[in-house]
Amino acid sequence: MLSVSEAALKLGLSPQQVRNLCRDGKVKSEKIGSTWILNEKSLDQFIDNSNSGVAEDRAIYGFQNKEFGKPIALSFFSGAMGLDIGLEKAGFQTLLASEIDKACRKTILKNKPNIALVGDISNYSPGQIRFISGLEPKEDIDLVVGGPPCQSFSTAGKRKGFEDSRGNVFLTFIEMIIGLNPRFAVIENVRGLLSAPINHVPHKERDSNNQNLDERNLSGGALKLAIDKLRAAGYSLSFNLYNSANFGTPQKRERVIIICSRDTEKVPYLQPTHSENGEFGLENWNTFRSVVSDLKKNDHEHLNFPEKRLKYYKRLKEGQNWRSLPFELQIEAMGASYYSGGGKTGFLRRIGWDEPSPTLVTHPAMPATDLCHPEENRPLSIQEYKRIQQFPDDWEITGTLLEKYKQIGNAVPVGLGFALGKHLIKIINNEPIINFTNFKYSRYLNTDEISWENEFQSKLEKILLEI
Repeated sequence: MLSVSEAALKLGLSPQQVRNLCRDGKVKSEKIGSTWILNEKSLDQFIDNSNSGVAEDRAIYGFQNKEFGKPIALSFFSGAMGLDIGLEKAGFQTLLASEIDKACRKTILKNKPNIALVGDISNYSPGQIRFISGLEPKEDIDLVVGGPPCQSFSTAGKRKGFEDSRGNVFLTFIEMIIGLNPRFAVIENVRGLLSAPINHVPHKERDSNNQNLDERNLSGGALKLAIDKLRAAGYSLSFNLYNSANFGTPQKRERVIIICSRDTEKVPYLQPTHSENGEFGLENWNTFRSVVSDLKKNDHEHLNFPEKRLKYYKRLKEGQNWRSLPFELQIEAMGASYYSGGGKTGFLRRIGWDEPSPTLVTHPAMPATDLCHPEENRPLSIQEYKRIQQFPDDWEITGTLLEKYKQIGNAVPVGLGFALGKHLIKIINNEPIINFTNFKYSRYLNTDEISWENEFQSKLEKILLEI
């Protein structure tokens, strides 16, 4: 059973709207005294019914949706299409989107009603994808792009890698790329992909000398398997961990981008347009203030913090977190988390006006990943989320409040997609690309394919010697 406040959070509605659902009998509930208690299964059924009406997978036919002369892109794991908006701004045309999430599918169709749409790519062959996209069997595809589910590779998760069904979808996507044989393929993922094994052995199960480890358990084994398959199919590739702020996004969000090429040598790294303090003659990073300053103060759709958390936010200024509270309040505010490890910088965090936002999360009011407005006592709003991820104001995100946060929080920033699209257009047109020596693409070391593979080989040799 759930309380009204818990149900309101799950549905993305106000408590009063939830009470109205109870009174109208739209969810199974009972009233105890003056308080409503809701049945969780009934609530889940209500959510499922609310999400009904999403169109079935569908094709486009012939040339009706093609613009001749524009390079063709097929999008997989499309989400709310942040990456695709950026690619289209750069000159690509997207003929197909692939997504299983109901709310994302509604968003895709709301904004692009004529696009071909499929769900689980495991149910389709490359030939079927071509047909659904309105392509001839041998017609050239310029770009296949996608960000397979990343939870299996996240350092915050259980690191199941390819043992997890979502990890297997990653390999399914690799096979789809090879079957479609595009000129270029782009794979986007979280930093955890760089260190994810094929099979993860938890630390508590390892012996003191790691004798029970082999290549399948080696950090990075999942990525090595994927790139070996792509190279065997004739693709050259390069990758790096890119901070989106270096490409104009007002957000410090780091993602691995693998660029594969069928008909060129290894693709250069993305050409940055911004740097933290104007290094290399580039523009400074964009800031939160710069992208939200024209939003109307009362035109915000947002969650609310629990009342007990507001007590502490009222004592914090922009850019501060729990560490800025008086010492006697820190333990009170953090509870048991005060004694846990890690930096804990996401607890009770107000973002700063004049710097990029931290990485957006799918729920801005969770205790360990708070994203509070610099001055107002509330989480960042949907409108602010959209501006940070650079979605056009007229790009409609559908669903409940929580579904909207999730879609935007999971998206690739539009600016990063635009930088990628411009990069590939330059390569197609044989235009020069500038790479700056010693440019700091991210805050981590050994994140490009050369240093990463050298490190992987060293670790592999060490394990083989121990065995």
